[in-house]
Amino acid sequence: MTDERPTQFQRARSAEQREIRKQAILDAATQLLTELPVAEISLRELSRRVGLSKTNVVRYFETREAVFFELLNRSLAQWIEELPAELPPAGPGGTDWPESEAVAETDVEAVTDALARSLARRSLLCDLLSALGTELERNISAESVREFKLVNVRLLGALAELLRGRITALSPAAARELVSLTVVYTAGLWPFAHPSAAVSEAQRDPELAATKVDFAARLGRILHVTVTGLRALG
Repeated sequence: MTDERPTQFQRARSAEQREIRKQAILDAATQLLTELPVAEISLRELSRRVGLSKTNVVRYFETREAVFFELLNRSLAQWIEELPAELPPAGPGGTDWPESEAVAETDVEAVTDALARSLARRSLLCDLLSALGTELERNISAESVREFKLVNVRLLGALAELLRGRITALSPAAARELVSLTVVYTAGLWPFAHPSAAVSEAQRDPELAATKVDFAARLGRILHVTVTGLRALG
């Protein structure tokens, strides 16, 4: 049985039409992620939801992993664009502040708490970051991974510069390490903060109350400790 059923789209012939098709696929993937974890979303289900055959979807994304790679980078870019309004204001001169005038430790905590709360509000981005190492970097070509990572590295570099504008005592290398660790911490904490129904039910036991994970609070604390350590290391 083939997957060559009629579709609601004519074949895209211009760059603009191709972008419309790609966005339709990404929108369908976004909707599916509100219903299912990444691991349960197949390319067949994605193509059915968007109204295209699998063959047509593969014209735009070679695998389902490539769809989620693209969605991750777009979500990350949108977050970075919106993040400045959610962080405490930058100090005078931004990253050009002399080290002796760097923000106080209480301000650093305000930044890390705001960063964690901002991430907590973006479940799509956190879901995709959590799936990055376990799900997405598998069934995909080296060239697609290269394209994704080149964009991803540039985006994370922009995030590092943004955070240096708020935590001025961080060196460029320390800011990049903070961003890298933020990704790792998010990927690790997010699944524990959003457990299965069975785990949630078990955690109603008062003896298991301490096993519940408040994502924003825990991540904010970890990031504050990380920044303190990075600043101490110089």
